[in-house]
Amino acid sequence: MKSKYFYGYNIVAGGFLIQAVCIGAMFTYGIFFKEFQEAFGWSRAVISGASSLSFFIMGAVGVLAGSLNDRIGPRLIVMVSGISLGLGYMFMYRLSAPWQLYLLYGILVGIGFATHDVITLSTVARWFDKRRGSMSGVVKVGTGFGQLVVPMTATALIAAFGWRIAYLIIGAVALAAMLAVAQVMRRDPGQMGLLPDGGLRERQTAASGPAERGLNLKAATRTLQFWIICIAEFSVFFCMFTIIIHIVPHARDQGLQPAAAAAVISTIGGVSMLGRVVMGAASDRIGGKRSLIACFIILLCSITWLQLADSAWMLFVFAVVYGFAHGGFFTVMSPTVAELFGTGSHGLLFGLVLFSGTLGGSIGPLLTGHIFDVTGSYRAAFLVLTSLVAMGFALIAFLRPLGVAGNVHPLQPQPAGQSK
Repeated sequence: MKSKYFYGYNIVAGGFLIQAVCIGAMFTYGIFFKEFQEAFGWSRAVISGASSLSFFIMGAVGVLAGSLNDRIGPRLIVMVSGISLGLGYMFMYRLSAPWQLYLLYGILVGIGFATHDVITLSTVARWFDKRRGSMSGVVKVGTGFGQLVVPMTATALIAAFGWRIAYLIIGAVALAAMLAVAQVMRRDPGQMGLLPDGGLRERQTAASGPAERGLNLKAATRTLQFWIICIAEFSVFFCMFTIIIHIVPHARDQGLQPAAAAAVISTIGGVSMLGRVVMGAASDRIGGKRSLIACFIILLCSITWLQLADSAWMLFVFAVVYGFAHGGFFTVMSPTVAELFGTGSHGLLFGLVLFSGTLGGSIGPLLTGHIFDVTGSYRAAFLVLTSLVAMGFALIAFLRPLGVAGNVHPLQPQPAGQSK
């Protein structure tokens, strides 16, 4: 008999909040971009470099965090990342030199960002079986919520108190929220005498399904499909992280006031929630490859439109179309990896795919800032984005299921507690 209330919903709520705090904070960097330029006279390449470093640190630490989560669970990891994120933001109050920006935002905040996807999604996957996809979708909606709310809040705080106090307030709230939500996180339902979806532990023998199967790391990296997915993820993150960092400065260059420019990125966040829900459901029906192709087509259309956008209404049209693709990509990639390679080593393989993405996300904003500093325009940078998105689309279009080539080799069940 199932209990009336399943603790797994607390895990989903906690994951939602972690996503909202981390990604909401990430989306504020573009809001502070012009403030740094006006206060210190730094180039856009210098400012972009700190965000590029944070994306790289996020990806590298994320692989380690995923492995640790398999062993010790999410609570301590979320606490450490929350402390790093909160203190990084709070110490930005004293910012005065580029090396401080790279240390505080690039490293400390990057560590804080590292847990938002790997920890939340892998933990939810342990708590839910039949509703794994839908519950993961609810968690990812937290990302869109943070993107919608936090940048607008940051803009209001800057207008009221200045950018230094704004960083102090955001950091304090993030620290408190992450420490609080860490207390509800549990590694798996077995710690509470439960099974996934709310079953009771005494039914474990009868209710247990077959062992997880799929390719291990060595086998997966020998397939062309794995590298296609990694390169496609590189192209997506190169584009998306560039937009996250540079769309607000670009909007202000086009004559939008700070509040209106912030509304552009908040619109992206709001619409991304719809993209996560719609494309998550679509992937269950039409498969990961077709869903990714749809996302690439929408993304390519939005980036092409961005090159023509020179007014407020055109930028908001871009935000709507791009936001849908943005949300779709971050929802579809994880089930696509499972679809191709199985779930036996999904956490490790997905972590590596994400890391390849963060490499692109590290290069994109920095290169874009350099291009702007040299040319005084984002036009050439947007052409680079268009080319990379087109390349990613072409790669995914030719992606074949592993089963076609007969390359799937089920893994042997691994001992409990062993990293997968």
